[in-house]
Amino acid sequence: MRCAIVSTLGLAVLLLSGCAGYHLGPVNGTTAGEKSIEIFPFNNQTLQPRLGDAVTQALRERIQTDGTFHLVSRGGSDVVLTGTLKRYYREGLSFLNTDVATAVNYRVGLVAHVVARESGSGKVVLEKDITGFTLLNVGTDLGSADRQALSLLADDLARNITLDLTEGAW
Repeated sequence: MRCAIVSTLGLAVLLLSGCAGYHLGPVNGTTAGEKSIEIFPFNNQTLQPRLGDAVTQALRERIQTDGTFHLVSRGGSDVVLTGTLKRYYREGLSFLNTDVATAVNYRVGLVAHVVARESGSGKVVLEKDITGFTLLNVGTDLGSADRQALSLLADDLARNITLDLTEGAW
């Protein structure tokens, strides 16, 4: 009986210690919504149309959902974020059995150069190339598949940008 109590107590301590590193709310030490951010439309330097608008919209939605920053639409923000879409690419993952040069599935990537500055001082708080990925199944039409994967790609890039913004210690 005594052995069962000791082992149960030991198990409880072990289980509760697993939660010791958990932190509720923003991990960068700020209060949720304490700082505001303004996101300028992304400049698209790739040959893929509509990427800038898709990434900008996805990032605004992610920032609002995350809640670490308060999204501001015009002026008066603590942080201003700008971005340039630098590279859009597809890498073949799997190929037809009958033709090893024809890809059926691709990994699509998008590289963005992101700069976040404090509005008052102009101090750069984040300057980094950030990449987003998605998988693309071609089917019968590569163009249509590309357009369908566009929102998934923009959302993954927005998620990665939001993570770097919210988890950075600045």
